[in-house]
Amino acid sequence: MSEQPQNPAQPPAAAPAEGGPAAPSKSEIKKRAKEAEKAKKAAERAAREEEERRKREAAASVDNASQNYGKLPLHQSQERLGRQYLQFDKISDADVGKQVVFRARMHNTRAQGAKMVFLQFRQQTETLQGVLVQSKDTDEHQVSKQMLKYAITVPAESIVIVEGVIKAAEVKSCTIQTYEVSVQKLYTAVEAQTLPFSMADASRDEADFQKAELDENLQYSRVNLTTRLDHRVMDLRTPANQAIFRMQSGICQLFRDHLNGLGFVEIHTPKLQGAATESGASVFKVKYFEGEAFLAQSPQLAKQMCIAADMERVYEIAPVFRAENSNTHRHMTEFMGLDLEMAITEHYHEALEVIDSMLKAIFHGLKGKFGKEIEVIRRQFPSEDFVVLDKTPIIEFKEAVKMLQEAGATESDGSALQDNADLSTENEKFLGKLVKEKYNGADYYIVDKFPSDFRPFYSMPTPGNPATVNSYDIYMRGEEILSGAQRIHDPEFLTQRIKELGMNPDELKDYIDAFRLGCPPHAGGGIGLERVLMFYLGLGNIRRASLFPRDPKRLKP
Repeated sequence: MSEQPQNPAQPPAAAPAEGGPAAPSKSEIKKRAKEAEKAKKAAERAAREEEERRKREAAASVDNASQNYGKLPLHQSQERLGRQYLQFDKISDADVGKQVVFRARMHNTRAQGAKMVFLQFRQQTETLQGVLVQSKDTDEHQVSKQMLKYAITVPAESIVIVEGVIKAAEVKSCTIQTYEVSVQKLYTAVEAQTLPFSMADASRDEADFQKAELDENLQYSRVNLTTRLDHRVMDLRTPANQAIFRMQSGICQLFRDHLNGLGFVEIHTPKLQGAATESGASVFKVKYFEGEAFLAQSPQLAKQMCIAADMERVYEIAPVFRAENSNTHRHMTEFMGLDLEMAITEHYHEALEVIDSMLKAIFHGLKGKFGKEIEVIRRQFPSEDFVVLDKTPIIEFKEAVKMLQEAGATESDGSALQDNADLSTENEKFLGKLVKEKYNGADYYIVDKFPSDFRPFYSMPTPGNPATVNSYDIYMRGEEILSGAQRIHDPEFLTQRIKELGMNPDELKDYIDAFRLGCPPHAGGGIGLERVLMFYLGLGNIRRASLFPRDPKRLKP
């Protein structure tokens, strides 16, 4: 067989290098080309999707409502626009459809789906529902998704400025149940920080806790009194406390109005004194330059000196200080005293009758002017109506003791109650129950003619019976709110009584000398403001009736 000649135009195929990879086949080359084309298209598709995503985000980031919400700059009185701010308790049918602006606390927020938020705004005792609904781009008042999200994140108790339209509505979750506000603008003026407890827990009605005792699915937290007092500013925001201190203010106003109408003059006596007015054991001593002074236990001596100064009828509303280590439900080291003193012509009961009429004016005034506040308070602190008779029961001390003895009352050690016993708190409360049963449900009454051993040195002895004095206490729901008496106005007799009680008349020289100038017979009394409020409302503890209570264990806030 002869050899085939080679074609000089076609070079011979290169032999694969020994051990090297084989050249890709045509099918492999086509497969790779397809994969490359596929990857290219995927990259192009991804690029398009990324571009579309960026466009969507850019569109979403456009907030047409950005000017309608947000945190306001620090209020420094930058401007004065003269706008009228709405007060919730003044809303009426005439406001329906009106554009309004108001400032309130953010009480609560609740999202309803993705396009609606319910808000609760609070002004003192009133709450109003707000509704925030996402709007269309064409709406006049824009509400965006971002605005809805912002509303939900506003911390509870923050102070907000709201603009919107009042609408008629049926609302069960707020105190205002026939109106709501359609929110158009929402600004945070002051942002609240971490709260010590929730306002819902602090404001919860007693009825809710009673329901929870019967239903294990209901779980409520009760905020105790110590925690409340430690964070008193927060606690004072509750509707019940707002109502309590409106009523406290009302008591002072009613006290002033009644006595002003009877010709009394309001006075202001010093609270720094050079001597104790009653006994050294119950006064606060303070450093006074190089010497010492005492915080006034009462304006007693000063108001008597005003009677000697021919002022005839005087009263004062001022703090009273008692250094008594009494940690009870009704004692404080500082409280507000409602004091009065008046000249008498024939009998100390003239003063007692004025005091009685004044207290009745207060009780009737509270019932007539503060019915709404009483209702709010009773939801959290249930109590019965305070019963005041047209004719106030006046019981002599010996008669009160006899009532107790006949009912089986005893001394604290279990022994028989003595005729001249100083009544314990338990026996005072027992007497209150007996009086209520005997005198048509009366919660308010007077005990007269106390034993002299229980009363201050300036109390006038009863003629013909020096063992008793012309002195009286007034009670509400079985506990004392006022102590008073006819005062000794004769300087020699007064000096004698001071010595008999082991006190030094030289320390009271200015007081005694006032009577040497001639002073008419007079009588009066001192009332504890917080006690009146506590017993009238049945609050159970005097600290609930004191703005920032002071007792042996509390000096702050």
